Amino acid sequence: MNRILLIARREFMAYAKTVGFWLSLLAFPLFGALGGAIPILMKSAEPVRQVALVDEAPAGSGVAAAVRQALETEQQKGDISALRMAAIPEAGVEGGNRVRQVAETEGFEAGVAALKREAPRAGAAFDMPRRSLTLVAPPAEIAAAAPGEARDALARRYVSDDAPEGRKLSAVVFLTEASGQPAARIWTARATDDAVEDAVRDALKDANRHRVFTSSGIDPAVVAQTDRFRPDLSVFSPKARSGGEVSFRDKLPTVVGLAVGFILWSLIITGASILLNSVMEEKSNKILEVLLSSASATEILTGKVLGVALLTLTVLLAWGGLGGIGLLAAAPDVARDIGSVLLSNGLLIYFLLFMVGGYLMYAVLFAAIGAFCDTPRDAQTLMGPIMMVLIVPLLVMQMAIRTPDATVVKVMSLIPPFTPFVMAARAPSGPPLIEIIGALIGMFAFAALMIWIAGRAFRAGALSDVKLNWKTFLGAVRGGR
Repeated sequence: MNRILLIARREFMAYAKTVGFWLSLLAFPLFGALGGAIPILMKSAEPVRQVALVDEAPAGSGVAAAVRQALETEQQKGDISALRMAAIPEAGVEGGNRVRQVAETEGFEAGVAALKREAPRAGAAFDMPRRSLTLVAPPAEIAAAAPGEARDALARRYVSDDAPEGRKLSAVVFLTEASGQPAARIWTARATDDAVEDAVRDALKDANRHRVFTSSGIDPAVVAQTDRFRPDLSVFSPKARSGGEVSFRDKLPTVVGLAVGFILWSLIITGASILLNSVMEEKSNKILEVLLSSASATEILTGKVLGVALLTLTVLLAWGGLGGIGLLAAAPDVARDIGSVLLSNGLLIYFLLFMVGGYLMYAVLFAAIGAFCDTPRDAQTLMGPIMMVLIVPLLVMQMAIRTPDATVVKVMSLIPPFTPFVMAARAPSGPPLIEIIGALIGMFAFAALMIWIAGRAFRAGALSDVKLNWKTFLGAVRGGR
């Protein structure tokens, strides 16, 4: 036992003392934070596009007014959506929906006041969202020019680098009609920037819809009121906490289960890969032979698996701690709900058991493979098929959110190599206890089989220079060389 612990300690410290380990430890939460922050920073860094609308449609068509109204309405929807999203972390989805309803019926300022009532902290820190474009009056030269090449030449000048100082436009939009329907011709400063193009296209669709309704005798005010309508839905389920109406808290366990499944997948693959590289490096450097002179192959394999397991646990605690602190600071109510989900119905225990079983299955397999490999090229030829197999549970886990009782999800959750991932995503939906127990028994039985097979293969690979193939692998399992 002492030799196992010494090997485990050596394995742990070999990685824990390196700068790369700590950098990789912080990389996941750092890139996770950057993944959420970069789109926000990119959006805030984008310049507000100055767009001029020029009406070339027949007199009385109302295309320009309709497009202006559609663009303004779309921007108002974005402002109201920002109010709702600001309220959700503190007031929940229901609170965010109440803020949105006030803003839609009483105006944006009333929505801001509602945000301050529903979520005081978010309301105090709320800033007016940055708009992607703003409408400006067209330059007098363009407005006075007759439609045609001369006007297009002026538009080209105002969106190019040769524009008069301080008067450069992001786009000039000529509103026209084609076959009796609203159309547009756009001069833009950047050929790759399609923000104005998308906004104008949506506005023209709205303008055409309003025109069709108006020509059919429908009041435009009725159309606008219809667009603002949002049905008030109440969803009920016998599985809801209240036994009746479904709330965000009822949907949270499935989200937590999916997140845990992905985290387990990342941790298991990371730990198993570390073990593979460690064994392969020590074999190529003849260190494994030195270790075999003072400890058995079983003790070495056990110590390495234990050491990397401690390393993986360190990563899990670090990620969980950083994530928990960030969530408590940003959304304490959501953090509290997640904590209650993990502590309810034994979910935390299930998650830990799935992680242990999954880690054992894959760690010993990768260690055995590493004992037969001398170079990274040897390992890569074997990692490819294994990684393709491990993509399967990632796809099934996403399906488990909506239909955890689907036949394919049930079957996949009971197949041992996929159990720790799929069952982690499925467990929060409350599958029958017999299925959870059966999945755990099958997983640990398969893990025991893998340990036995990997132990014999590891012993054979560590003591020989034979390359891994089916013949050598089966010979190692049978106890040969």
